[in-house]
Order: sequence, then C-alpha cells, then structure tokens
Amino acid sequence: MLSGGCASTHANTKERTFGEDAAFLKKHGYTVVLSSPDGMSRIAVAPKYQGRVMTSTLGGEGGVSYGYLNDKLIESGKPVPKISVWGGEDRFWLGPEGGQFAIFFKQGDEFTLEDWQTPAPIDSVAYDVIEETADSVALAHDCTLTNYSGTRFDLHIDRTIRLVDAARAGADLGVDLSACRVVAFESENTITNTGPSAWRRETGLLSIWVLGMFRPSDDCTVVIPFRQGPVEKLGPVVKDDYFGKVPPARIGQSDEAIFFRGDSRMRTKIGVGPGRALPVCGSWNPDRGVLTIVSYTLPPGVNQASEYINSMWEVQEKPFAGDVINSYNDAPGERGPTFYELETSSPALALAPGQSATHFHRTIHIAGDREALDAVARKVLRAGLAQIENALM
Repeated sequence: MLSGGCASTHANTKERTFGEDAAFLKKHGYTVVLSSPDGMSRIAVAPKYQGRVMTSTLGGEGGVSYGYLNDKLIESGKPVPKISVWGGEDRFWLGPEGGQFAIFFKQGDEFTLEDWQTPAPIDSVAYDVIEETADSVALAHDCTLTNYSGTRFDLHIDRTIRLVDAARAGADLGVDLSACRVVAFESENTITNTGPSAWRRETGLLSIWVLGMFRPSDDCTVVIPFRQGPVEKLGPVVKDDYFGKVPPARIGQSDEAIFFRGDSRMRTKIGVGPGRALPVCGSWNPDRGVLTIVSYTLPPGVNQASEYINSMWEVQEKPFAGDVINSYNDAPGERGPTFYELETSSPALALAPGQSATHFHRTIHIAGDREALDAVARKVLRAGLAQIENALM
C-alpha cells in the first residue's frame, strides 16, 4: 500500500514474460532467481530493493509474470523523493506511517504529502545477501529510525525469501492443489531491537508490514474473508475511508467476505482490523486466469483489543487501533494501469533490548481448471469464482 500518497507510476506498455522481466532486472542490478526443481515455479529477488520479491511465475521462463515493475524508475536507478515505487510482489516495510509515532514524518512536520517521506531503509538502500541456495535467499540490514515524537529505534532486519512447494502450500491452506499449477513463496521477516532501551507504547512502537504489488486488470477483484459476529464485539467489518469513502461500485460485502476492485482505476484503500481478520486474503483475476492467496502470521488469540499500528495521517486518539490486512488500489499512471496491493502487518512490537519478532507473509498464485480454482476459492476465501465475478457488477 502506498498509503498517504504517492506519485503516479509507469506501467509496462507490453507485458513481458517472467524470463524477460528477470533479464530486465538483472540488467539493472544483481538479481537472485529462485526456481523449483522442474524450473516452472520461479521468483526474482532484488537485494538492491531491500530484498523484494519483484515478480514470479508458475510457467517457467516463458510464463506470465505476476509482479508489477516500474520500468522507468528501475531503468533510472535513482531513488525519487517521497517514495521510490520500484514495484515488487513482496516488499518489507515498517509502520506506523502517520500519527504521533510515525516514521514517515519527522518531528514538526505537517501530516501532508509535502512533508511525507518513506524512510531510506525501506525504500532506497540495498540489503546484504547473507546466504543463497537454489530455493531461498537470506538478507540482512542494520538501521536507525526516529519517529515523529523523537523516539530513536536501533534495529537489525533479517529477511529470508524461500520458494514453497505446492503440496506444502496446499496443506497449510487445507486444500488440495495437485490438480493446479502453482507458484508459492514466503518471506520470513524478523526485526531485533539492537538499542539500549526497550520500545514502549508510551513513546511509540514499530510493526512489520509486508506489501505485494500485482498487475491489475479491469475484472480483478480483491477478496478478504472476515470473522463473523456483532460490531460491539468484533468492531466494524471494514475501514473504507483512507482516501475518502470508497464508492459503492468499487466495494461490496457478503456475509463472509469483502470484495474490492483491483483494477488500478482509482486510488482507494481498505483495511480489516484484528477483531475481524482471518489469516488469509486474496484476489481473483479472470483475465489472467489466476487465483492469488496471501497468508500470514496472525498470532493466536488476536481480538478487537489487540494492538496494531494505526497509520492514519493525524495525531491519533488511538495509535494502536490499526489494521491487520490492507488492500490498496492505485490510480492509472502515464501509460495506463499500475498496480493493486495486498498487505499484512504484525502487531505493535514492544521489544526489549536484544529481543526479536518475526512476521511471515506467503503469496500463492494458482492456475488451472476453473472447477479446481473454484473449490480453492470457496474453501479459503469463502466465496466461489462466480460470486466474486458478480460481486461488483
């Protein structure tokens, strides 16, 4: 999510294959390509961009490439003010973005786009490659951040990206993926407090925030299943006013799931809080014939009172009443649609010196027979393909 504002970005004029995307990335910086034994499931990881998973495929070198890449910015090789939208299906960020404990605003700033700045450690610096195998790569980085209230955070970041085979991905979701073509990968994201003082809620906390940028289409729909129950106990089903109220034609809801357009035609964002969040979200893209599932670390016992970072651009009454899952839909750039995002966050992290916390974020792209995909969508996202396709008609 590029919450709080971003400049227009540039979509590819012609979509490349995974092999072409990987070659493009290698031309502009060291790129690690991880591959399954049969060569069909592949991902491209860029240490230059904080170890982002830039794109993936389930069809080998000539297969469809699922990640959004900002060609013009990558070609320039130069970070830009506010945010460097390099792209990528899995990128490491930290929260909070806004509020009195924000790390995207310095002390004395106004909560406006003019003062907003993505911190360099999650935007423009390279991470060190620690270990590389055929199906995983481990990276690390040390940095210091200071929040809007003046609190300093010294931290060590460990990030491991690994391919996950279809059998394990399916077992973890409780579905059989043997009849489908699959590419699945996960990021294991750990931060350690390397400073001399404990991180305290009174002076601000950090959270691990992972965001995936995907290629949109006019018929792409994001699906977020939610926990059912009364508002008094679980809170509202969805927050839909980040950039003004989401128009009714762009958001819908069944008894079990939220539907949100992933077409990159209007800048909008939604969020689901800890009282409602389930450990999955996803999207269905009929144009590309791909069902995307994101699963992540949702700690046991999470409820409406659980503390998650609030990133609204204002001095907040409740700085720890934020979202667990977000989806962001970008506006078109100069050459057409750009991207939509699926995002997950860890709880607010009150870490003692030397203490660590880890957040897993897994992305699974699934293609194949419609009946098989429908069964997966019904089981995991609580909505069949036809229901998803008709939810925002």
